[in-house]
Amino acid sequence: MPASVQVAFESWSCPGGLTFAAILAGVLYLRGWLRLHSASVNAIPSWRAGSFFLGLFLIWLAVGSPLAAFDEELLTVHMIQHLLLMTVAPPLILVSAPVMPLLHALPRKFLQSILGPLFRSPAMQGIGRVLSQPAFCWLAAAAALLGWHVPAAFTLGLQSEAWHAVEHACFLGSGFLFWWPVVQPWPSVPRWPRWSMLVYLFLATLPCDILSAFLAFCDRVVYAVYLSAPKHFGISALEDQQCAGALMWTCVTIVYLLAAAILTTLLLSERSTPKSDPMQLDLHTTLAPRIGS
Repeated sequence: MPASVQVAFESWSCPGGLTFAAILAGVLYLRGWLRLHSASVNAIPSWRAGSFFLGLFLIWLAVGSPLAAFDEELLTVHMIQHLLLMTVAPPLILVSAPVMPLLHALPRKFLQSILGPLFRSPAMQGIGRVLSQPAFCWLAAAAALLGWHVPAAFTLGLQSEAWHAVEHACFLGSGFLFWWPVVQPWPSVPRWPRWSMLVYLFLATLPCDILSAFLAFCDRVVYAVYLSAPKHFGISALEDQQCAGALMWTCVTIVYLLAAAILTTLLLSERSTPKSDPMQLDLHTTLAPRIGS
């Protein structure tokens, strides 16, 4: 390993807060998932639980692993972080139906005395209706994507640790918002017809295509901060920028096409063999007694 790269790895320090939060979320999910299975509830198969832990690991990989040591030196690494936080990790976690196991992991008194009244309050229900609107979710993701890639905002995020954390939080939060109406995990309620999510995914590729094409085909370095960054990997700042743009276009296209293909298959399957959602049935029989007053 080149000495300069080794120095970059050695400068990395594992973020204790993020690591603790990831471990805590994993422990709570596992506890709730085991409780569901001990009650003979099969709404969440093992592959969904595995999806949750994979999503958690990818979030830690993006922000807490040695990969983060190079995001100030390579735009491509920064783009990998952004893709993991917005495009890959959120749908993996949402597919695991995380709300049900996490609620089952909490004490019943806490659910009945605090969470139950909180989520039944008109204010929280109103916020939930706004946040679950597909139009709002789409706009939030597009705003986070384009806003943080404005050169001034991008440079601020690299030069300030606090703003860098805010940037990562925006990517992750907008990622969850974007994928929520597509995955529709329990206890979400569809706001638009399911077929409209195909249009939703197609339209979501447009801001990504515009940004990635601009980065890939621009004949100058957009983010001047990378001009003075160490060249550990033997590529120029312009080549790094072109690689980042191509990576973004390829990854987003593949993920969105895969999601559209899965959604189309499910829609065709529901038309041929309509049936009730077993997870919604398990809600009534297992979770409602826990959070009811």
